[in-house]
Amino acid sequence: MTYQGVARAMRLFRILTLKELKGYFLSPFGWVVLAFVTIMQGVSLSSAMKGFRDTPVKDSLVYVTFHTPVFWFYFLFIFPLITMRLFSEEERSGTLETLLTAPVKTWQVVLSKYAAAMVFYTTLWIPALIQFKLFVWLTDLPPAWSLGAMAGTFAILMLMGAAFTAVGCLASALTSSQIIAGLITIGLLVIQYFLGFITAIWGESFAGAALFNYISSQRHLHYFASGLLDTRPAVYFLSIAVFVLFITFQVVDHRRWKS
Repeated sequence: MTYQGVARAMRLFRILTLKELKGYFLSPFGWVVLAFVTIMQGVSLSSAMKGFRDTPVKDSLVYVTFHTPVFWFYFLFIFPLITMRLFSEEERSGTLETLLTAPVKTWQVVLSKYAAAMVFYTTLWIPALIQFKLFVWLTDLPPAWSLGAMAGTFAILMLMGAAFTAVGCLASALTSSQIIAGLITIGLLVIQYFLGFITAIWGESFAGAALFNYISSQRHLHYFASGLLDTRPAVYFLSIAVFVLFITFQVVDHRRWKS
């Protein structure tokens, strides 16, 4: 491909991505999701601070905040909310067929929607950073966490987000119903979440224990939030993202040539 061809492809990709971002930031739905995550993150932080007040805690405030039951409740629901409309809404309204007959590549359509969802997902955590900063500003106390714990926590949130957002994109590409897409996404993520408890239930002595530990989101969050960074979770979550996006590409491309 020539330089002009690459430049044109990237320009179309940028235009499609900006179009998708407008769907998040110029609609009430996107701001409702942002408000929901901000409120729930505030509840998690408040619960963690209450725990610090009631009993001595050896873990950092960041670690405790992202290990409250409230966190996993709202965290898993982020992904069906931000992805269920990506393909389903356009399929239902008929605009997806029009888009696929335009002079754009299938990968541009898929990756632009995924990129926009990831940008919006990343934006959702900006208020969380501000809330932790407010703790320092309002209490006039030194941070109750280390820089490694803070960096590790948000690094694993981005890695999990990359994989889970890809799962939501695939679910949205499979159906024209936003509700069904959302149910598929949350169902798959809940299954992945509970697979992390297999070793807690059956112990570490059976043959597949290492595999279940490797796919456990809770275990990876535990280590990263403790400031213990590892490349294996990065490989795991990014591999899932690439593989699922490849399947999504095949689904959308099949629909393109079928129409």
